[in-house]
Amino acid sequence: MRRFVNFKFEIVLFLCSVGLLGVVFLGISKLVQPGPFRGQTELTSEQAKSTPDASLDNTSLGDRLSDGTQSLLPEPSQLKQQGISAYAKGDYAQAVVAFEAALQADKNDPETFIYLNNARIADRDHHTLAVIAPVGNVGEIGLEILRGAGQAQQDLNQRAETEGVPIRILIVNDENDADVAASLAKALVNRPDVLGVLGHYSSGVTLAAAPIYNRGKLPMMSAISTSVQLSGLSPYVFRTVPSDSFAAATLARYMLEDLGAQKAVLYYDSNSAYSLSLKSEFSTSVFGDGGEIITEYDLADPQLDAQAQIAAAQEKDADVIMLASSTDTLEPSLEVIAAAQQQFPLLGGDDLYHPEILKAGGENAEGLVVAVPWHVLSDADSEFVQASRQIWGGDVSWRTAMAYDALVALGTAGSQAPSREGIQTALADTNFSVQGATGNVDFLPSGDRNRAAQLVQIQSGQRSSFGFDFIPID
Repeated sequence: MRRFVNFKFEIVLFLCSVGLLGVVFLGISKLVQPGPFRGQTELTSEQAKSTPDASLDNTSLGDRLSDGTQSLLPEPSQLKQQGISAYAKGDYAQAVVAFEAALQADKNDPETFIYLNNARIADRDHHTLAVIAPVGNVGEIGLEILRGAGQAQQDLNQRAETEGVPIRILIVNDENDADVAASLAKALVNRPDVLGVLGHYSSGVTLAAAPIYNRGKLPMMSAISTSVQLSGLSPYVFRTVPSDSFAAATLARYMLEDLGAQKAVLYYDSNSAYSLSLKSEFSTSVFGDGGEIITEYDLADPQLDAQAQIAAAQEKDADVIMLASSTDTLEPSLEVIAAAQQQFPLLGGDDLYHPEILKAGGENAEGLVVAVPWHVLSDADSEFVQASRQIWGGDVSWRTAMAYDALVALGTAGSQAPSREGIQTALADTNFSVQGATGNVDFLPSGDRNRAAQLVQIQSGQRSSFGFDFIPID
């Protein structure tokens, strides 16, 4: 019996010892744990919900990446499929022939355009950059990004014919989904051939993937995400698009000074990091200059009643309706536009720069003023605009121009120092500057581009097929 009691005592002593060691180890681990990266005190809720272990199996990941071995767009033509088959077999000469023929049949397909440029340099030394675009569920916006990246790749590779190393693009489809983006970011970090990333689309998705790029020391350049949360987030995160602080200040100034308005009703999307950022920055700018936000409404609220809200705005003597909408809330935004019936001046963020607003908004949307980073008519005679019209058969959007600038910046930095660390160092250098589609591309210490927003207004016109166009305001 004594031996059994002593045995129990030894067990208890052992467990206490293990527990004490565990406490000591935990304390040491907290002391040596790396702190948050530049400008960040803790992860936001949107960042925290996506980790490097976000689950997508290797097969699913493989279906989302391609440099020419498969089409990520639906229903590829027979000629395009012939090029893909030849590329997959390593018959790059035949792939070039097939892709050229496919482009003659459909010149506005940026995926084929990129695959053609990849095939032309596939048997040469090259550097690889990933371009992440939501080619699954966001439709035209993904194609706009690919057009800018493809045009930049062609320009960079033409220069590399005399000196330098050409660029191969790896197209990646994240469907603008935060969990998918996190898995893809981890996969790209683990591919040593990928030196830099152009992406992602929405601010929420970019915020979800950014910590993974930071830990993997893989430079990421966003051409679309504007949330102020990205400013100073990581030394490996840059963007060619101005932050929401620029757009919000421009819209607030237009409201207060040009319109002489004081009271605004503000609509936003509570599920969008971009929308929440623009909402916050616009409110701050309006209040700071003596204006007032008299009420706010959530476009993501299923109980949204635009008719009742517009009636309430009239009773409260509102002057302006501000739509900090996301692409996910275009439909309720259109309900607000229809309910307003041009009784109020309408303002909006760059996600309203969308053909659906022209198509479905019609006369009720006429006069809507939107802040965008760039407009093709503001620089109609530039080399980029002329070339883009020749390549794509029409005018391009601000998203295409910003994607062009992003890939040119990554490619130029890579030509100076072809490694991940080298690209990051080059981009962060205060002397770095490269000529892009929209002027000089250089970066503040926060990773932001110091560029003002531009106002455009919906007016009647024939540039689109809807009878209305976005036109720059002088």
